[in-house]
Amino acid sequence: MQPTYAQQPDHHSVDQLSNEALAEMARLAWRNNARCIGRLFWNSLELLDARSAANADEVFEACVQHLHYTTNQGRIRSAVTVFAATPPNERGIRIWNRQLIRYAGYRTADGVILGDPEQLEFTSRVMELGWCPPTKRSAFDVLPLVIDFPGQAPKRFNLPTSCVLEIPITHPEFAWFADLGLKWHAVPVVSDMALVGHGQRFTAAPFSGYYMGTEIASRNFGDENRYNILPTIADRMGLDRSLKRMLWKDRALVEINTAVLHSYREAGVTIVDHHTASAQFMQHVAKEEQCGHKVPGDWSWLVPPMSGSACPVFHRYYDDERPEPAYTEQDRAW
Repeated sequence: MQPTYAQQPDHHSVDQLSNEALAEMARLAWRNNARCIGRLFWNSLELLDARSAANADEVFEACVQHLHYTTNQGRIRSAVTVFAATPPNERGIRIWNRQLIRYAGYRTADGVILGDPEQLEFTSRVMELGWCPPTKRSAFDVLPLVIDFPGQAPKRFNLPTSCVLEIPITHPEFAWFADLGLKWHAVPVVSDMALVGHGQRFTAAPFSGYYMGTEIASRNFGDENRYNILPTIADRMGLDRSLKRMLWKDRALVEINTAVLHSYREAGVTIVDHHTASAQFMQHVAKEEQCGHKVPGDWSWLVPPMSGSACPVFHRYYDDERPEPAYTEQDRAW
């Protein structure tokens, strides 16, 4: 689809894509995203056009609206909110957070990390900006947003609880799982990447789909440099952790994944298991190849972090090209 343009009415020296062209650009960027296993549904992405946002407060309000829209009481909708294009050689609007919703990480006096270790540096940054954590800190304190609008100092905003849907993690068989106090938020909204295409760069364009269970269970909870919950689960299961060949990590990993999928389903929140997601991606590959399209793919991201060879995405490679439009990484905003 060829973009259509309208003259931008404000001070920016860039032409503005029509709403329809911008929506198509955002959808094609998802279609081209080599790391995403959920691309079968790329054409369902909804555009929330926030290019008129004129300051940090309006950017924040649009982010809150994005969370309300995409959460949809658990019936998750895929969406992207696009803010003003960045003029050439300028910095543009930036959202400091990696995702709109993330949990704080604190290093205690004895060196132990409470919360998400991935967020240690960002947590320190927002505290330097004046954020005061709860009096009683927990492993799941929602971080504020930091909006960096051109010509203004970075501004901090607390997310209202009404736009953060969280799911307590329980298990269909092990009642003690609830005692672990685990929970996670309903929607992953990547907020520090740029949307690039048609000669334009949107440095603030938070986008979201819905979770695949392994993203939460295997990576966020399971990784040693994240919540590292597998040893605790193994001990509660009575597994022998003295020998790796006993496969205690694998057995604990199955149960945390079972718990996450069970909890989201019980809460009525959209989620997909890695076997279903892999089958859906192969449908996407078949449709694209039937149309003569190459499928960009990063094998190390597409193969789920659990039972990889049991999933069809494992057994082939993908195209190395990285076409535009695209969602691209940016340097840390600070």
